[in-house]
Amino acid sequence: MVGDRQPLPSRTLGDTDVSVTAVGLGCAPLAGLFEPVDPAVAAATVDAAWEGGIRHFDTAPHYGAGLSEERLGGALADRPRGEYALSTKMGRVLVDHEGPWDIWGEPNGKAAVFDFSYRGAHEAYHGSLERLGSDRVEIGLIHDADDHQADALAGTHRALAELKAAGRIGAIGVGMNSTEAAADMLASADFDVALIAGRYTLLDQSALDRLYPLCLARGVSVIAAGVFNSGILADPKPGAHFNYAEADRQLLARAQAIAAICERYDTPLRAAALQFPAAHPAVASILVGARTPAEVDDALAMYAHPIPGALWHDLKSAGLLAEEAPVPS
Repeated sequence: MVGDRQPLPSRTLGDTDVSVTAVGLGCAPLAGLFEPVDPAVAAATVDAAWEGGIRHFDTAPHYGAGLSEERLGGALADRPRGEYALSTKMGRVLVDHEGPWDIWGEPNGKAAVFDFSYRGAHEAYHGSLERLGSDRVEIGLIHDADDHQADALAGTHRALAELKAAGRIGAIGVGMNSTEAAADMLASADFDVALIAGRYTLLDQSALDRLYPLCLARGVSVIAAGVFNSGILADPKPGAHFNYAEADRQLLARAQAIAAICERYDTPLRAAALQFPAAHPAVASILVGARTPAEVDDALAMYAHPIPGALWHDLKSAGLLAEEAPVPS
């Protein structure tokens, strides 16, 4: 417990023994997403998450071509291994690479390329363990298989199922952006968890149409990522990003209308953006990406910020929130 903050609750994923805290740390920013991050600041960010009660850490080989996993593993090296859950992803392997560096700000001579083969999944898994400095991960996810479903089911899913049966992974799932593709995957094979980015937020509730009902029906737990939709729900000013691109005028106006109702109730938009997705019964944890300790502290404060029920009522009355969307009580 930090100050007057209440401890974060933990929830189990599906019918597994893996538990995650209600807020997890998304570790893509630690790899220099868009701009470099001082390694000492990255370590301090993980420390701030730990001190704030976070025990769920999500990463991937794709993030900085292994840099996120290396920094996360180093920051957690002295922490009791049985007290936290590591989540990483399969579906990409690292190869030598020189030249343009996509969205990552710290080139390291490597790049992550798609490989949904059975062999590629095992290569990705063992590479992740080495970079994380761990003998296991609690959660293994098929990464960005939106356009590669058949290959991912035949190769990556088979490898993950075997690793789970051998006790090397506690829970398996998908990490995707498209709700339809994710629902197709979940309907085709056995999974415990679905990490879905940006599809259940104050601006986008498309997960309600098919994906979340399917998760509830199949006992699949959801980890909700991208709750700020790339930044617009943190600060909806001109030039703000939605889904990694500059938001159009209509989306910006909608976000500003939501912010105006939040302001009416003396509630930061960030608080509503964090707490709304956590209220859905399918959601076990929300992920917050952070690159500094201050961002972690702010997220945890916003998660605990009191929000009057009338705020949610007004959002629905204004047509800014789906009527059927569960809201925090």
